[in-house]
Amino acid sequence: MKQKLYLYTFVAALGGLLFGFDTAVISGTIPFITNFFNLNNTLLGYAVSSALIGCVIGAISVGKPGDIFGRRTMLRVMAALFFISAIGTGLANTLTIFVIFRFIGGLAVGGASVLSPMYISEISPAKIRGRLVATAQLAIVIGILTAFFSDCLLVGTGENNWRFMFLVEGIPALLFFLLLFFVSRSPRWLVKMDRVDEAKSVIQSVNPNTDTEMVIKDIVQSINKEIFAHSIVLFKKPYLRLVVMGIVVGMFNQLTGINTIMYYAPSIFKSAGFTDDSALMQTVMIGVTNLVFTIVAMSVIDKLGRKFLLILGACGMSIFLGLFAITYLKEAFEGYLLLIYLIGFAAFFASSQGVVIWVILSEMFPNNIRARASSIGSFSVWFFNVITSFLFPIAAGKFGIGYIFIFYSITTAISLFFFIKYLMETKGKSLEELEKVVL
Repeated sequence: MKQKLYLYTFVAALGGLLFGFDTAVISGTIPFITNFFNLNNTLLGYAVSSALIGCVIGAISVGKPGDIFGRRTMLRVMAALFFISAIGTGLANTLTIFVIFRFIGGLAVGGASVLSPMYISEISPAKIRGRLVATAQLAIVIGILTAFFSDCLLVGTGENNWRFMFLVEGIPALLFFLLLFFVSRSPRWLVKMDRVDEAKSVIQSVNPNTDTEMVIKDIVQSINKEIFAHSIVLFKKPYLRLVVMGIVVGMFNQLTGINTIMYYAPSIFKSAGFTDDSALMQTVMIGVTNLVFTIVAMSVIDKLGRKFLLILGACGMSIFLGLFAITYLKEAFEGYLLLIYLIGFAAFFASSQGVVIWVILSEMFPNNIRARASSIGSFSVWFFNVITSFLFPIAAGKFGIGYIFIFYSITTAISLFFFIKYLMETKGKSLEELEKVVL
């Protein structure tokens, strides 16, 4: 009955899969690109964060084109950029070429991080919106895990192994591009473009049991064409408070250290004395944990709510980050304590911020500003991702890994108080009903 809804969700979520694969694949290539391009710590941070700079620009710049050309059209552009990046990075012979194509991939990741969850949010019924938008995060996690497994399988293929690790991404990128020709446009974008009859058709096809006329009426009443056309309103009342909250949510997401772990986990384990193969396998175990607890969070997000999961996750993550830091500082590297603590951290992250961040950013903003405000929230995620990823190898060399994780533990604990005091609960309400709550 809702086959089209699930098909459209699946296709849009492929943007998340490519997002996850593209950001995680670098972790297994680090020792090999370091040798190939003769990188020191600063150049390594530059090589890793080059894609993230693209993510920042892609996230902040995709909102306006998403409003003008539509979510579906811009997702096609992102799919093409993913494919170009995969081929170009895999064939690069100089660091400059490598960085250029990683930057292009970053543009695609940043754009997809905004558009995929937003598109799913705008086609989803309120009762299951959290679960469906979380599908994009599930796809991200599957993409990360696929990248880890792919790196493991290709590590023994010779001196060009890192090239194959990047080239593999071209296959799902091409599939994503082709499948986007089989999905409809967002009904809320169609209403904004005065294509109401087409919007009715889409709503009826994805949710046959809904009162289509009432949904259309609510969407029409929520749209102000003057506000929709001018970005300056984002920085004025009543929208400024929401935009600032989106920025803070994105900042705290990255100050958990999640992407430092995803990008540098093999290097962290190697620094503790593990071999290349063992370090990669332990990274895969973290990826599996991420996947399992993402599925757990998807099953409860519309029952327990976004805010509860964020509060629970902040408590658990800060504890496991602190335990990891203490163990590392004591150099208690025997056994699997470090792995256990990172698995514990990954479990709490995946069951809270990992799922909730993209759901929140796709639904907390009104129709008039959703694309542009979501872009700013995603920009915050990627901006702080760039900062933490670039600085990690430098800070690790100067201060040590243990002290970095103490910092992450403290900032994650601080986020708990922000979530309790300022974040509103969004479960179970239509996007139009939420406008009356948040404004």
